[in-house]
Amino acid sequence: MIYNKTARNFNAVMAGAAKVTVCEVEEIVKVGELDPNNIHTPNIFIQRLIVGEKYEKRIEQLTVREK
Repeated sequence: MIYNKTARNFNAVMAGAAKVTVCEVEEIVKVGELDPNNIHTPNIFIQRLIVGEKYEKRIEQLTVREK
């Protein structure tokens, strides 16, 4: 499990301390596709995995006037 930006704050610690960790992910990648040094939560701490659908990118660059 890899987190982005501020999600790295305490999510990895909570996943390790929880009895059950449920992860909703955008995609599942094959073994070896991710650099092991960039993994924030090892799979041993994840009990449930859900692949989400139709993700919306809610954080956008709002433009109120032309540049």
